[in-house]
Parts: sequence; C-alpha cells; structure tokens
Amino acid sequence: MIANTLTVVLILAGLVFFAAGTAGLLRFPDVYSRLHALTKADNVGLGLVVLGLMFQASGPADILKLLLIWLLVLAAGTTAAHMVAQRTWTHGEFESDR
Repeated sequence: MIANTLTVVLILAGLVFFAAGTAGLLRFPDVYSRLHALTKADNVGLGLVVLGLMFQASGPADILKLLLIWLLVLAAGTTAAHMVAQRTWTHGEFESDR
C-alpha cells in the first residue's frame, strides 16, 4: 500500500519536472537557456520516475536495469546537449540574431 502510494507520488513529481522542462524549452529566449531547462528538468524527472518504478520492481536485477537505463539516458542527454551547444557556439546561430 505505501509502496504503491510512493510510486504514484514519485512518478507524478517526475511528470511535473518533465512539464517544467517542456515549458522552458518552449518559452526561454535562447538556445543555452532552453538546453539548460530541458536537460536539468528531464534528468531529475526521469530520476524520480525511475525511483518510483524501483518500488514496483520484482528484484535487484530489475532495479539494476532501471538504474542502467537512467544512466544511459543521462549520458545521451548530456552528449546531445553538448553537441547542440557546441554547434550553436561555433556557428553563432542565436535565437536573438534572427
């Protein structure tokens, strides 16, 4: 009972972070602010969702799989954000220049 409630609360909290990251992506003025809002909020949001799902895991193997998924998504998100920021920096394409 408590595990189910905690799962729901953590997943909903994660969804709030996903929504905040999406709002930042849509509303912030430049590429760097958008990247910051999106990557930070998505990392925390996914962490909360994974933490909530851990309470429903059937064993340690499932928990390790969830952690591995989270770490791989963290690495992929960081790499993608760095690539976008580097491209913006080297080519000087800013939102305010248009």
